[in-house]
Amino acid sequence: MQTTITSKGQVTIPRDVRQHFGLTQGMAVTFEIAGDHIALRPAPAARQPAASGFGLIQSQREGMPADFDVASLVIDAP
Repeated sequence: MQTTITSKGQVTIPRDVRQHFGLTQGMAVTFEIAGDHIALRPAPAARQPAASGFGLIQSQREGMPADFDVASLVIDAP
């Protein structure tokens, strides 16, 4: 497949190539010099949000010591 570079340095990636590699409008790509040719790859995705959200909020409280025994908090009920 052949394409032409525009005066702005832009090229059109052929549809078959875009579909094969899942390239879509607005997607970031990277260019790498690999020996005597250029490699165009999808850019690594931005950091994905955590599925559970665990650990996203940091507490201002001091942490519990590793040897803390939670059983010591149990109060014998009458």
